[in-house]
Amino acid sequence: MAGADAVLVGRVVGLFGVRGWVRVESYTAPRENIGRYAPWELRLAARRARFEPRAVRAQGRGLVAALVGIDDRDAAASWLGAEIHVEAARLPPPAPGEYYWKDLIGLAVVNRSGERLGVVRRLLETGAHDVLVVDGEAGEYLIPFALGRTVDAVSLEEGWIAVDWQADWR
Repeated sequence: MAGADAVLVGRVVGLFGVRGWVRVESYTAPRENIGRYAPWELRLAARRARFEPRAVRAQGRGLVAALVGIDDRDAAASWLGAEIHVEAARLPPPAPGEYYWKDLIGLAVVNRSGERLGVVRRLLETGAHDVLVVDGEAGEYLIPFALGRTVDAVSLEEGWIAVDWQADWR
């Protein structure tokens, strides 16, 4: 699974029981959808391995998963903190007006005055909306990704995001 073809969809955040189940933090919406995308590639430091999720289910406020090939607590513990990646082709296409974060990273951000503010380096999830983290010559901008409010338009083909944001707003 090449880096550009892989999408980060979650993380192994804990252990569950003695039979190799892991607690999972899912970045999918709804969170249970993480179980639909397989195989998972677990990445921890320089280690990488593919696993098929045998079962994924809600447990308390989170999710737990059983992975084929991880059958005991010690094996599961060796992947604690691992990122969960899947092939981008396994994800459904976004609906009109929706975007995968991976598609927004690297886009130029330009305001209504035509000023280039910088490039999207990452996104943050907040309770109200996602936030673009834009690195520019003048510093870092945190711009709410709210279509029709702070985000006027997105052109994946041309590589830009138009925003209603002033260069001196930080």
